[in-house]
Amino acid sequence: MTRDEFLKRLHRGLKGLPADAIDDIMADYADHFEAGEAEGRSEAEIADALGDPARLARELKLEAGIKGWQEARSPSAAWTAVIALMGLGAIDILILLPILLTVIGVIFGFYCALIAILGGLGTMAAAVGLAALLTIFTIWVINALMWFGRLHYQLLKPAIDA
Repeated sequence: MTRDEFLKRLHRGLKGLPADAIDDIMADYADHFEAGEAEGRSEAEIADALGDPARLARELKLEAGIKGWQEARSPSAAWTAVIALMGLGAIDILILLPILLTVIGVIFGFYCALIAILGGLGTMAAAVGLAALLTIFTIWVINALMWFGRLHYQLLKPAIDA
């Protein structure tokens, strides 16, 4: 694969990230090619060492999703991070999906129960307390998913950097 092919595929895979982040990433990988060529390596060798650009783009999107979640703990940031994790976890889908669907189902059930509890005036304080605990648990689940994604990325990073 040539430098241009690699960079085009990487750029295509990074769609959805902010333009300045894409520009920074593209500049970094262009620098990788320049440094490798300065060492006398061919474009194909450098591209092989960097790995599959589509996979690399998914890993970079996950890392951006994790950073977004850590900076702003909002539902949209959580959703973005989980979607990025699912994109990266396509390999692990058989392991991750049943666990994730079960946890999401339980969380959804608890939210439905909390809505029913909130209907009663006498149990308002208990419902608010349970909602706060459920929110903390939801944040914990998102953090656990991000930890899993980062672990997955860290296990593959030595192979990518080699």
